[in-house]
Amino acid sequence: MAFSEQLLEDGEQIWAAQKSHPFVRELAAGTLDEAAFRHWVEQDYRYLLDYARLFSIAGSKARDEETMTHLLGVAHDVLDNEMDLHREFAADYGIGQEELETVEKAPTCVAYTGFLVRTAYEGSIGEIAAAMYPCMQGYLDVAEHMAGLAEEEHRYTPFIELYTGAEFREATAWCREFVDRCGERYPGEHDAMREAFLTSAKLEYRFWEMAYTLEGWEL
Repeated sequence: MAFSEQLLEDGEQIWAAQKSHPFVRELAAGTLDEAAFRHWVEQDYRYLLDYARLFSIAGSKARDEETMTHLLGVAHDVLDNEMDLHREFAADYGIGQEELETVEKAPTCVAYTGFLVRTAYEGSIGEIAAAMYPCMQGYLDVAEHMAGLAEEEHRYTPFIELYTGAEFREATAWCREFVDRCGERYPGEHDAMREAFLTSAKLEYRFWEMAYTLEGWEL
């Protein structure tokens, strides 16, 4: 069994929890409260800035030219393409770019991005690969689940199409292969990689919860 598959087995309960979360089920049905989706857009925009940093730092740690080139290319694509898509989502809900850039991170977003950046700076290339994997594979799997639940097109259909599209599938496949290569090259790091993977996976679940509950810094 490939190491990426072992990680997914270890995270099976987390994946199931994500798929059954009301944010996911209601988005699939088109009934999700607009405020929850707006909160997701705002927080995911801030998340993506640090996700790009994760790939940039990973690129600087890569030891072969092909991997370095790809990782730095992903960082550029996140900043140049995926964030543009988020700006389009935001514009549909009356959120301007200036507002996106100044929105305060919710506690869960702080925790997740902090974990990723810390792993990027302090972790091995294997740990970084494992930490980035839940975002890629998780969104593909959850979006495929949403597509199966959706009975008709609605205002959230573009979200589902984005994360089930060919481009995102290709990006996820590369990330999965990257995890497998690291698992093969660094068998002594399997436990650390598994811990990084599960931490990110749990934070992925919490991100849905954060958006659904409109989490902020209430005192």
